[in-house]
Amino acid sequence: MDYQKLDLLCNRLIKCYQKMNDKAYYKTAPCSDEASIKAVEEHIGITLPKQLRDFFLHFSENFEMYAFLLHEFCDNLPKELKGIFAAQYVISVEEVESNEMIRRDWVTECFPDEEYEYDKVWHNKLGIIDVGNGDIISLDIGSNPDNPPVVYLSHDGDDSNGIILGKDFDTFLMNLIMCGGCGMEDWQMMPFISDSNNGIDPKCENAVAFRKIIGFDYE
Repeated sequence: MDYQKLDLLCNRLIKCYQKMNDKAYYKTAPCSDEASIKAVEEHIGITLPKQLRDFFLHFSENFEMYAFLLHEFCDNLPKELKGIFAAQYVISVEEVESNEMIRRDWVTECFPDEEYEYDKVWHNKLGIIDVGNGDIISLDIGSNPDNPPVVYLSHDGDDSNGIILGKDFDTFLMNLIMCGGCGMEDWQMMPFISDSNNGIDPKCENAVAFRKIIGFDYE
């Protein structure tokens, strides 16, 4: 990933949100180190896929975007974008460790049966982002341990369970930002997914419309 470009886009995007809500912020912490990442890997028993490892080692150990949109703004969005109300997420070494343990708890308590298709989706994943409503964004390490796609894990029976959000971590994060940094809930991202097999598409009609509304130019 071009981390310089990512940082530039995030700074440009948050300025758009700060015009609507001055409490919006984007921040990063210093890069992690090999010892910290290995400690997490030993605890969860999984080697972090390369793109995620590189993100922590070469960009930031803690990446945060926070922007809640005002009600009057959300009320005036076109119907295709009505579900969007925030751009809020944390990607960090610490969060990966805790979110993976949360995913395992869900598997043990609610989704133990790999013979059942809905349960099966929750298995052989690595939880990386807490959606905030019980759902988890994860890496599908079962399909590709080295460069896994990003998938959505829904805990409450939604059709979004297992939907692909990006072909890999770098693509997911960059496309998310280029769409305008929509929130983590499935209904906030779905307007930007034209094909359930290819993930978030920053060139789709809804993404173009949303960027225009918030005044964000990623090019």
